[in-house]
Amino acid sequence: MADADRQFSKPQFSKPQAPDDRAEFEAERRRSSLALGADTALFEEARDCVVSADRHRYTYLWSWMGVPIIQMPPDIVATQEVIWATKPDVIIETGVARGGSVVFYASMLALIGRGKVIGVDIDIRAHNRDTIEKHPMAERITLIEGSSIDADTIERVKAAIPAGAAVMLVLDSDHSRDHVLAELRALSPLVTAGQFLIVADTILGRFRPDQTPRARSRFWPPGDEPLAAVEAFLLESDRFHPDEEINGKMILSSSPGGYLRCVKV
Repeated sequence: MADADRQFSKPQFSKPQAPDDRAEFEAERRRSSLALGADTALFEEARDCVVSADRHRYTYLWSWMGVPIIQMPPDIVATQEVIWATKPDVIIETGVARGGSVVFYASMLALIGRGKVIGVDIDIRAHNRDTIEKHPMAERITLIEGSSIDADTIERVKAAIPAGAAVMLVLDSDHSRDHVLAELRALSPLVTAGQFLIVADTILGRFRPDQTPRARSRFWPPGDEPLAAVEAFLLESDRFHPDEEINGKMILSSSPGGYLRCVKV
């Protein structure tokens, strides 16, 4: 190096390396989630906000990869966390609706690099089937039309699950207590240890009677809704425990208390 270049060259300093704080960050996140879950007053404020937003059909305003998903954004993000953390081979969803959810699950499995989605609905309308089957994620999606609690439908679902697969389940069809409880009894044995069973729209059980949505095709008042089914099911089964961390942060959500982890084979 020439003397002139050496004279004006900048001294080289090594940048101090920041400590690895990932474990501390995760521990603080868990503490905050549990504290949030214990904040009853805040949950009630959030519940009231969900009720107010429903005047504008808030859950109907979102899409995933171009397909209406009909979910609250926090539920989408939380389910993404679950899928990435547990990496199921198969995700079963009852209640296909317009198809956004099955496309969402399939896109997560595509990122993981393996897996399939089984969508079950008593009535898969032709235009919704067309949207799903023409979507880039279609190769990972199997659609089964039939009642989710019918023995023949359940056998078709079982036949679509590869041997040894890790299986996750999402229940989002008829939200009446008896139907959801029947789904839980019939389909929960398919969920494998370490995977999740998600029961959608448990928020219906947290509404006051005057808050129950009536501008729907069905009416599910407190006591005849998914949360009541979950509570009854957990008294019968010791295979599933509510995940405190995930449920704790599910304010502004359709499914608080609906995230269950399978803890036994």
